Amino acid sequence: MTMKIYEMGRLLAEPVLPPLYKHVRARLRKIINGNSEAPRILDVGGRKSPYTIGLPARITVIDLPRNSDVQKELHLGLNEQIINQVKQRRSNVEEVILGDMTDSGLPDASFEMVVSVEVIEHVEADERFVSEISRVLKPGGIFLLTTPNGDWVENKNPDHKRHYHKEQLQQLLEKHFSDVQIDYAIAGGRYRKMGLKSWSLKKPATIALSIFGNVVNSIQSSENKVREKAAGTHHLIAVAKK
Repeated sequence: MTMKIYEMGRLLAEPVLPPLYKHVRARLRKIINGNSEAPRILDVGGRKSPYTIGLPARITVIDLPRNSDVQKELHLGLNEQIINQVKQRRSNVEEVILGDMTDSGLPDASFEMVVSVEVIEHVEADERFVSEISRVLKPGGIFLLTTPNGDWVENKNPDHKRHYHKEQLQQLLEKHFSDVQIDYAIAGGRYRKMGLKSWSLKKPATIALSIFGNVVNSIQSSENKVREKAAGTHHLIAVAKK
């Protein structure tokens, strides 16, 4: 697999990107390294799918079509322009599917791994969503997901159906997976906010501040500092094994 220029650029920028991105990527790499060959990964709600860029894996992206005004405002879902962009930029994406993961129509036991970053909070039928993910995973397959930390983060997003408390998410996943590990992740505060500022070549000072914020927030968010800390953390990261 020969990486494209966009993928190489993302890999070079990874050290200064938001810490959630790096946390997810590190876990994905660790899981992939445990496979003898490039695994099939289903990226649910991936849209432009930045979390699986450049990984030695065969990626299928599935996401809803972008139809509603809320989706357009929040940059959710897929349209033909995004699909074409993903295919042009990515070397490891085998297929992009317009579909609903609560009723995907994908074959049973067809993926070694499913990744879903900041998606489940948008899904009304969350148990059906998790059940469907379990169905398409092979025995021993892994589901990696992140979602806002409901033990700390108030839900103010118009498209979020809920923010999970850690125990709620644990109970939901244990209905369909035999081994579930959930950690708190990503410290909040001024540096997190600074790091989430959008990058624009027209505003180099903003880029510099964002990079600085992400570097500091990454130090604040090291796993041994925050994984058991509910107060002040903004995300939950779960790894569930079938």
